[in-house]
Amino acid sequence: MTDVRRWDVPGRVNLIGEHLDYNGGPVLPMAIDRSLTIKVRPRDDETVNLWSDLPGSAKVTFGTGVQPGDVDGWAVYAAGIVWSLMSAGHRFEGADIVVESRIPSGAGMSSSAALTCGIASALDDLTGFGLDRTELALLAQRAEHDFVGAPVGLMDQLAVLYGEAGHAVLMDTAQSPPTTETVPVTWEDDGVALVAINTRAHHSLADGEYAARRTECEQAAAELGVTWLAEATLDATIALTDETLKARTRHVLTETARVRGAVSAIGRRAWPQLGTIFTASHASLRDDFQVSCPELDVAVEAALEGGALGARMTGGGFGGSAIALVPVERVAAVRERVEARYAAQQWREPEIFVVRPAAGAHLVQ
Repeated sequence: MTDVRRWDVPGRVNLIGEHLDYNGGPVLPMAIDRSLTIKVRPRDDETVNLWSDLPGSAKVTFGTGVQPGDVDGWAVYAAGIVWSLMSAGHRFEGADIVVESRIPSGAGMSSSAALTCGIASALDDLTGFGLDRTELALLAQRAEHDFVGAPVGLMDQLAVLYGEAGHAVLMDTAQSPPTTETVPVTWEDDGVALVAINTRAHHSLADGEYAARRTECEQAAAELGVTWLAEATLDATIALTDETLKARTRHVLTETARVRGAVSAIGRRAWPQLGTIFTASHASLRDDFQVSCPELDVAVEAALEGGALGARMTGGGFGGSAIALVPVERVAAVRERVEARYAAQQWREPEIFVVRPAAGAHLVQ
C-alpha cells in the first residue's frame, strides 16, 4: 500500500477576540507560517500506526475502534479524531500516520487543532468521505471535547482549515456553525511585522482553568437571560451580584467591541490604533478574565518597552505565547528587551519570531 498523501497544516495566532468563540462573539485569528506535516497511507487491518518527530515520542498503535481512555500522551489527539470520525459513521480500515511538526508545542498556537484537523483532512482525502472544512472542524472539536477532555471552542479548528495567505479570518461564533470571512492584512506593506513570543511557560487547556472560565461565562449568561454572553448589553454587569461573573462579563463585552475596532483599524491600515487595541485586550485578559501569567505579562511589557505598537497574550492563556505589532526596524530591539527581561527573572529563554498569515490545511501535490 503505497498511496501516501501529504498534508500541510498551519498553526494559528488569534489577533483579537480571546475567549469569545464560546461566548457568541466575533473572533479574528489567522493561520501562520509555522505548520505541521501529516503523511498518511491506508491499511486494511483496522489498525492505526502513529509516528511523530516530537521529542521523546515513540510509535503508538491502536485500533480503529479506539475509545476514550485507551490512549494517553500526545497521541490522544490523533486517537480522538479517529474515534470522532468512526463514531460519526465515517468508517475506514486503518492507516499509517506520520506527524512532523514545526509548530511550538504548548505555545498557544493551536498545535492540537492542527494535528486533529490535519489528520481529519488527510483521512477524508484518503478515503473519499467528501467532508467540507466546517464538518472537519466540528469533528476535530468533538475529538477534543469528548475524547481528550478539553472543552475548546471552534475558532482554532476553523482558523487552521479556512486560513488564507495574506488574510486573517473573521468569524461570527453566534452562528451555528460559525460563519467565516477573510480580512486582508497588509501591515507588512507598511513596514510593520507581527512578532510571536513563545514564553515556553506551561500551557494546557485540559488542566481545568479553561473549563472553569467557560462555566463562569455560562452562569453569567444564564443570570442575564441571554443565549450568548456577548449578546448582553454594556450595562449588564450592573445586574450581576457576583464580582467574578461581573469581571468575566466585562471582558467579553469589551473584547467584542475591540474585535470590531480591530477590523476597522486593519481596513484603514491604522497600525498604531490596532496596537493600542492589542494592549487593551491584554489588560482585560489579565485583570478581568484572569488567564494571563507572569511570563506573558513580562513579554507584553518588554515588547512595549522595546518599541512595539501594542502587544497581547494570544490563545487560551495560562502560558503559551504573546504577539506584538512591531515596526520592522524595532523587531531586534523588542527581541533583545524581552530576552533581557527573561534572563533577569532566570526564566527559560523565549522563542521570538515573525509570523505571517498563511494558507489553511492543504494537500501537498
